[in-house]
Amino acid sequence: MIDLNALSNDELQEMYHAGGVVSETMRVLQKSNTNIVGELLKTVENFYEWEHIPKEDVYDAHSHCQYYYHAHAKSEDGSSLHDDEHGHFHTFIRGKGIPDDISPCPLDDYDPNMDIKDVNAHLIGIGMDQMGTPIRLFTVNRWVTGETWHQATDTATLLEHFEIDHVHPSWAVNLWLSNMILLFKPYIKHLIQQRDEAITQWHTKHKSDNVYEDRGLEVTSHLDINLITHIENIENVLNAR
Repeated sequence: MIDLNALSNDELQEMYHAGGVVSETMRVLQKSNTNIVGELLKTVENFYEWEHIPKEDVYDAHSHCQYYYHAHAKSEDGSSLHDDEHGHFHTFIRGKGIPDDISPCPLDDYDPNMDIKDVNAHLIGIGMDQMGTPIRLFTVNRWVTGETWHQATDTATLLEHFEIDHVHPSWAVNLWLSNMILLFKPYIKHLIQQRDEAITQWHTKHKSDNVYEDRGLEVTSHLDINLITHIENIENVLNAR
């Protein structure tokens, strides 16, 4: 999918440093008998399917980035991509955090006069297993998150601006999530490109009146990940240079 050897030293060093932060955050939480997901679950008395954790989402008023964690109901036939997850993160950047030279796609149902505070771009979903370990990256169709659609190249650029830099509801989780984006950034960019290709292919095949609201298309691209292997692969490439 991504040839690490084709990346520059600066890109690899950024990813490797982020991997160190991700690993260290998980290590310290484990010493306290908890994990990334467990930290968030402390903010609620009970965890229900579809409910956002935390209930009001996490929003950085400086970067205008946002995320929440939730879980889907398991499918009866085991056909959902999310059936093997405990739950997953959805990450966003809101309108005020989007650079002026990046605009939403002028789709037929786009309102150019909408309030900037209502503009948002979904960046990536991160699936977690029962042990609080990341197992998957994925993108989704617009209807899933109610985002304001941005083309792939612009959405990929917005990854550079994602950061949750405060302590609520957990400094560890915020730090971990911000660095997960950096650790897998080239892969996320590729998934975002695949997202747009999947949208085009679906529309061509199904002739949807509005492909972005077509409930038949939910997950537009995905990649299973192994955190330890990924960091080791980056290290091996750097050591070989």
